[in-house]
Amino acid sequence: MEAIKGRGAISGAASARFNLPAREADGDWLDVAETVDGPVRHPATTVTEEHPRSILSFNKSPDVPFDRSINAYRGCEHGCIYCFARPTHAYHDLSPGLDFETKLFAKPTAAKLLRETLAKPGYKPAPIAMGTNTDPYQPIETRYHITREVLELCLDVRHPVTITTKSDRVLRDLDLLERLAAHNLVHVGISVTSLDPVLSQKLEPRAASPAKRMAALGRLVAAGVPAHVSIAPVIPSINDSFMEAILEDAATRGVRSASWIVIRLPHEVAPLFREWLDAHFPQRAGKVIATIRSIRGGRDNDPNFVTRMRPEGVWADLFRRRFRVAATRLGITGPHVALDCTRFRRPSLDGQLSLL
Repeated sequence: MEAIKGRGAISGAASARFNLPAREADGDWLDVAETVDGPVRHPATTVTEEHPRSILSFNKSPDVPFDRSINAYRGCEHGCIYCFARPTHAYHDLSPGLDFETKLFAKPTAAKLLRETLAKPGYKPAPIAMGTNTDPYQPIETRYHITREVLELCLDVRHPVTITTKSDRVLRDLDLLERLAAHNLVHVGISVTSLDPVLSQKLEPRAASPAKRMAALGRLVAAGVPAHVSIAPVIPSINDSFMEAILEDAATRGVRSASWIVIRLPHEVAPLFREWLDAHFPQRAGKVIATIRSIRGGRDNDPNFVTRMRPEGVWADLFRRRFRVAATRLGITGPHVALDCTRFRRPSLDGQLSLL
């Protein structure tokens, strides 16, 4: 299979994990489709608006640093081939491949739903994580402004929030981020996988270039917004060579917080990633998969709590040591987030704030 320009996934087969009926294009129609409709075009992006009953998701995972999150969008146009959220599209009878990055869902009532949750008498504040599943600053945020509306509410009620993104589009909300930071209510992490724009275009075809992401980190630091660089994911023999250079670049921009995460290949991500390797790095494909499996106990993925975030083996030890040595040399610490939860002002459903 050949790579599709501007897309991460090579194929778009629907998942069979939930025993849904298989879908197959009509061969007779395909024979004449080009004659009727013209040349086959690259898959376009579509957005469906959905209106859930709630927007704040809670978790009890022992290996993530947050217990609640908001995902304003389903699917992600950035098209990162390694994205662990791809399998969620299978829940909608859609492909974790091309559908995940072309058939998107937006939740325009997110801020309204969040206000309703925060207004409940029993609600207790703790940092809300944004960008834990799909990117809150993917291209359609320019049209919907859902992330901005959530940040406006968080500022209004003084609720702490953390952001993870691969886009310099986060700077469009710098005015809000500065004000949130003044109250110790925000922490922004930007994920950088390499400093090579060619490799980045293959890995993350519609995400911001590495140079733009690094520049965004510098702008955040200069504005007084706590910023964090995440080298995620580290892919053996593909981008691990950039680890030290990313840390050095971030340090020169004043970033003092960093972390790394090795690639995970849950469910349908594994075959999609293999297709991507065969298309872009066929000579290295066997070595890359063998190394990943050695890190994950001989499997493509370790789904267990705690161990899924703690890779094992000689390669994992090497990455861990390299990161620690470079971070120590550069004065970079871990992602310690201590946001202020004491300033929270419970809203009422009519938009007013509680005086208590």
